[in-house]
Amino acid sequence: AKLTLSMSPDEVYLEKQAKAEEEKLQKKIHALSDSDKKDIYEKGLELLAAQSKTQDASCLPALKVSDIEPTIPVTPVQISTAVGVPVQYCEQPTNGLVYFRAMCSLNTLPEDLRLYVPLFCSVVTKMGCGGLDYRQQSQQMELRTGGMSVSTQVVPDSTQLDMYEQGVLLSSSCLERNLPHMFHLWSDIFNNPHFDEVERLRVLVMMSAQELANGISYSGHMYAMTRAGRHLTPAGDLNETLGGMEQVKFMKRVAELSDLSQVIRTLVRIKKHLLNPDNMRCAINTTPQKMSDTAAQLESFMKDVADNRKERKPVRSNIIEYNIPPVPLSSLLTIVYILLYNITVLFVYILEQNFQPCQMKTFFQLPFPVHFISESIRTVPFSHHDYASLCILARMMTAKFLHGEIREKGGAYGGGARMGGGLFSFYSYRDPNSVQTLSAFRRGVDWAKSGQFTQQDIDEAKLSVFSAVDSPVAPADKGMGRFLSGVTDEMKQNHRERLFAVTHQSLVEVAERYLGVGQRTCGVAILGPENEAIKKDPSWIVK
Repeated sequence: AKLTLSMSPDEVYLEKQAKAEEEKLQKKIHALSDSDKKDIYEKGLELLAAQSKTQDASCLPALKVSDIEPTIPVTPVQISTAVGVPVQYCEQPTNGLVYFRAMCSLNTLPEDLRLYVPLFCSVVTKMGCGGLDYRQQSQQMELRTGGMSVSTQVVPDSTQLDMYEQGVLLSSSCLERNLPHMFHLWSDIFNNPHFDEVERLRVLVMMSAQELANGISYSGHMYAMTRAGRHLTPAGDLNETLGGMEQVKFMKRVAELSDLSQVIRTLVRIKKHLLNPDNMRCAINTTPQKMSDTAAQLESFMKDVADNRKERKPVRSNIIEYNIPPVPLSSLLTIVYILLYNITVLFVYILEQNFQPCQMKTFFQLPFPVHFISESIRTVPFSHHDYASLCILARMMTAKFLHGEIREKGGAYGGGARMGGGLFSFYSYRDPNSVQTLSAFRRGVDWAKSGQFTQQDIDEAKLSVFSAVDSPVAPADKGMGRFLSGVTDEMKQNHRERLFAVTHQSLVEVAERYLGVGQRTCGVAILGPENEAIKKDPSWIVK
């Protein structure tokens, strides 16, 4: 016996659903008496009054800002090279595990290949490699490692908004005894990936496109924020290309291709640019006892992939390198405290000198009953003295104003503001409103500029920010801020001191300086159902 189940989509499903809901609503309204309607109206007014009241939080237990540690613990790292590749070694109590990361620069990659990089990252460890088909490769990865992954990285520079680093990050971990096996798997992936397995690639492309499309309903606010920041910084532009709505649409097009031969040729070209020791830096986190053995294994792995080297000049002339001659491997015997910016580890940043930030409002019409909304404003980079004040302001505005306006009164599932990557971003999540929420964002700025908040509000925001800054870091991730973005312990400590120093006056000043209508350069994005008002407004680009 068997069951054959056929499912057919209904083109007018949403219209039927809306009609059924409207009929049900009218039926309920007709059943109400005048006194029932009056009662509902009065309860609505009571709710609005309750929502507008300031809540008394004095009865709740709370930490004080003075309870927070004034300094951060220093994470010692040791810097060396393996076959000319810069390596950061960090001794940690990893309980017998070795954590390996490699950052491969995208700077030599031609522009026409960029859109394909996320696809490359998602398939390169799942196609088979060397003498293994994809099933055997998967078995070996599960048997010998704690996972092997490749992901895109866009790292804004901490001192200049128009400078960033671009690359892909290889990550894996294994037990100490499996180190040779793990490096052998990476070596096969570098030297002999099976990109020519067409049917396997087709399955992975379909899965990737479907996962991206499905992710919009869960992470729509992130897509809206990415899109809103697109025209504000060069890093924001690249983030949209690699992980925004542009990437979702691109993957949909690739999934619809009947012939994938051009895609295969593109993946091979990307491999030549990316998986190349000339464009890499590595990081190892493991126990002190295993460090020298790991260094030797890494050295032989790098020699193995050196065949892949090709002399390639960067395709862009606007590249700035921070590179200081490496420390010899013998220095592993001593602990080196690196407190200067970007020592030895090679950071290759791109400076977009001709980048012009511009205002842009984009609306994506999608089959959702709710909206995902964001407005992003170009502000300052991490090391700027106003960055800390903007971080505190975002957290305070979220808790003390935006939550009440967007969620409690507006009925959205969530909303708030955040600061990062040089952008101050407002957002709402699963929001029944559209342009009304943009007005709430503006009122939030007016609230901040008017200084209608207390010292207790500021202290609560500081505690909230410090809870994120001081959240526990696993031994596997110690030193990763320095490795990935060049943010040293000294820079973190400076940021910490600026957070402590934020005052009522500095919060009002940054709101006026960066968020006021005359001063700001902002981008807006909305994902949601059809909207006639936006369609008729020529200032919006409708997708």
